[in-house]
Amino acid sequence: MSIEAINEQLLRAIGVGVALLDLSDLKFRFFNDTFKEWFSEIELGQQLGDVFPDIDAAGVRRALDEEGQFTGEASFRVRRRTMTIAMTVNPALDGKERVAVLVCQNISRIKELESMIDSYSMMVERNTREIKREKEQVEKLLLNMMPRSVYEEYKTFGVVTPRTYDHVAVLCLDFADFSGTVARQDPGVIVSELNDIYTAFDRIGDQFGCERIKTVGDLYITVAGMPDPSERSVQSISDAAVRFIRYLEQRNRSHPIDWNCRIGLASGSVIGSVVGVQKYIYDVFGPAVADAMRLREHAGLMEIVASEDFAARFGDDHPTVSAGEGRTADGKSVNLVRLLADTDAVGR
Repeated sequence: MSIEAINEQLLRAIGVGVALLDLSDLKFRFFNDTFKEWFSEIELGQQLGDVFPDIDAAGVRRALDEEGQFTGEASFRVRRRTMTIAMTVNPALDGKERVAVLVCQNISRIKELESMIDSYSMMVERNTREIKREKEQVEKLLLNMMPRSVYEEYKTFGVVTPRTYDHVAVLCLDFADFSGTVARQDPGVIVSELNDIYTAFDRIGDQFGCERIKTVGDLYITVAGMPDPSERSVQSISDAAVRFIRYLEQRNRSHPIDWNCRIGLASGSVIGSVVGVQKYIYDVFGPAVADAMRLREHAGLMEIVASEDFAARFGDDHPTVSAGEGRTADGKSVNLVRLLADTDAVGR
């Protein structure tokens, strides 16, 4: 770069700090007003390191010798603000003397913007993680309220189309003297007990392909054969019912509170849909649900009751004994049987 070119650059250097340095010792020979404004105490003859203590003078010379140019950044305080400049040092000739042209551009605003972008990116990333975590919690909650296939439909379309499912087996369970137990126990104890029991029921139901639909206090309803049809829905719900009884019997032997349930089983068609708008819930209703609830009333403590027609469908999987005559939800008279839970047939 010639001295004329340097002068032309100096004239154009409005807002840009420009200085000339002796290439041999990197002492300042000239600086423009902008440079003086930034470094008010600078004097001619000072060395580059006096103004930029963090700069490696040997590194500057080496870069000029090997690459023909040095570039770097430096930050310093100007009054109460931190200022960052991008500096470029190029060798030049002033007559026969070798000089270096130092050009400094204020990039503080760029650095501030980069910092803002980094902060914004971190905030977006943090918010994304929180949204993902909340989404997972909502998904987990909804999956506790409805079958996955129903949830997927609700997530995709925002609604769940009511459907009729045929050949669904329904289990309806409640506990004897539940109101008395609630009155005698601390509410926290009751909730903890029900949580343990329903969690166990859910686990047992999963083993046999059953889908818990809802719990209302001591009422627990689970189904088999929906939303995916199953030819073994009756066997599955019967196996689960027997396992429920066995679980409670075993639990009662080691816990202070006895839980004695009654179970009604039935099969038939049900309608499944999400009901409600703000406090919606996936629910099933129909003849099979009503019959299961009615037959439950014919069951004694820790007994499972179903119709003879229902028992005929699981064949020899579970031994039964006659339980007399009963009526279904529509008033139809049916012969009832009681499933015996003390058998090794379950889980074969």
